[in-house]
Amino acid sequence: MKLLTILLQQPDIEKKIEEAPDSAYEIGVVIGSYLPFVVLVFIAYLIYHYNKKRRGS
Repeated sequence: MKLLTILLQQPDIEKKIEEAPDSAYEIGVVIGSYLPFVVLVFIAYLIYHYNKKRRGS
């Protein structure tokens, strides 16, 4: 149930960009929306690399 609540609370990025007071805020919104995804991909790659190295392949 918590996952559903978290997914429903995701901010509307387009609306925030339209209401942005200046371009620096727009850049911050874009970075803030993509940064969690990039961090998760990086962590997944580190886990993959660690396991590959540990197996000796």
